[in-house]
Amino acid sequence: MTKTTVASIVLLSATAAFAQLAADANGDGVLTIDEVQAVYPDISAESFTTMDLNADGALDEAEVQAAQEAGLMPA
Repeated sequence: MTKTTVASIVLLSATAAFAQLAADANGDGVLTIDEVQAVYPDISAESFTTMDLNADGALDEAEVQAAQEAGLMPA
């Protein structure tokens, strides 16, 4: 693995984490549908439910990453 590849992976991970932090209005480490829709108003309740893999009503970091990788949420 080249240094450029490693740097790219680190940058992508940091970008995804930053996007989640920016949307996490109350700082609890997860995103509610209201927080997601405040940043991405085109995401519907149905899409949010699809992204919420454990059905707890919030998206954690792994769920956000999975949603972004699946193209359900912008990175």
